[in-house]
Amino acid sequence: MRINSHLTLGTLRPKIEGLIELSAAKVRALDEAWDFSHGTPVFTVQGRYTARGWTEWTLGFMFGSALLQFDATDDPWFLEYGRRNTIERMANYLTHTGVHDHGFNIVSTYGNLARLVKEGKIEASAFEKELYDLALKASGAVQAARWSRTRDGRGYIYSFHGPHSLFVDTMRTLRSLALAHHLGQVLLGEMDERISLLGRLIHHAAVTAEHSVYYGEGRDQFDVRGRVAHESLFNPTNGAYRCPNTQQGYSPFTTWTRGLAWAMCGFAEQMEFLVTVPDNELEPFGGRKEIEATLLRAAEATCDYYLEQTPADGVPFWDTGAPRLLALGDYLNKPSDPFNDHEPVDSSAAAIAAQGLWRLGSYLAQFPDRAPDSRRYQQAALTIVSALFDDPYLSRDQAHQGLILHSIYHRPNGWDYTPPGRKIPCGESSMWGDYHARELAVMLLRDLKGEPHLTFFEI
Repeated sequence: MRINSHLTLGTLRPKIEGLIELSAAKVRALDEAWDFSHGTPVFTVQGRYTARGWTEWTLGFMFGSALLQFDATDDPWFLEYGRRNTIERMANYLTHTGVHDHGFNIVSTYGNLARLVKEGKIEASAFEKELYDLALKASGAVQAARWSRTRDGRGYIYSFHGPHSLFVDTMRTLRSLALAHHLGQVLLGEMDERISLLGRLIHHAAVTAEHSVYYGEGRDQFDVRGRVAHESLFNPTNGAYRCPNTQQGYSPFTTWTRGLAWAMCGFAEQMEFLVTVPDNELEPFGGRKEIEATLLRAAEATCDYYLEQTPADGVPFWDTGAPRLLALGDYLNKPSDPFNDHEPVDSSAAAIAAQGLWRLGSYLAQFPDRAPDSRRYQQAALTIVSALFDDPYLSRDQAHQGLILHSIYHRPNGWDYTPPGRKIPCGESSMWGDYHARELAVMLLRDLKGEPHLTFFEI
């Protein structure tokens, strides 16, 4: 990446507000067009959102987008739409035992509503407040129950593939455990064993940092600092680590960039959360110094790798080891080109990564000796925003239901749409890419206005 050190929130304000203005029409258009009998909207094909059965992990982004739109604009239509659909359509997901995605579906909906109430941005009855809190408590406990133990006595929330599988994506679903713990919830196990949700959050994050993130220390022949494995495999009988793997990347030994972005964002926002946790609550799980050092090491490694392996404007290709990248020549020293003939970019990874970079920079700002690093990460985030919230990534066509173009879902499975006459997928959007672009915009707009920094938890 070529970090633009001259960008500021002020200079980018027209782009941020322009995205929010454009977003309003996109939320309304999808509401008018979508038929829920077809399932959940996942990504666009020829500009129209379509469903794709795998697991239903994107519905929360649909309604959460409306709640973010309300946060940015105070338009009551978006609040009513997001609140009504959360209550009417998300209840089944609260006790969904088959996925690792509670932090996406539930925190984006019930979590945003609870946050808006606690910030005083919306009115809610006592019963409604209790409903949101109860939903978050249930979701966090259900997510934490999806647990595999590692040989050293720790463990991880296993992916929908089964007890052997740890996805790096799940770093962002730890939000559900954090909120439930914040609300006083524990997981009750056999014979009423009281299981700490904070403990499971910390153990999952530590296991992910150890096995999903590389640090350039000779772990294997492909150990490059900051590289991320999408999936880590364990022996489910004894909990021993076996090897890296991938489902949506090119190979176990290359880096799927959306997985990299999930790690960047997930580690950074958990560090923000842990600042609010009293020292005595952290002591049983290693203590603040050890826990924060583990998370910070992973956050910095992944963010640095992103900066090293992404084209000049900050929008990455879908995998840093994609086989046809060599045909693009010196692709890292020029802006990304979503219309090339060799490998697709993934704008959704950029939206997620920019948020991780901004949050890491905000976290480091509390340490005077880390001021240069804080500024570098935040300027990198602004560099991405400058590209992502503009052509050719911003979807200005009113007939296109997506907000951010050139998102990729599953390149190995060939699920992404390739337009006639082109050789690779391009021109389409995804629910997660659009949601995280909105979340990024709301976070930056709030910081610009001097409002409380956007977090998933109440400060």
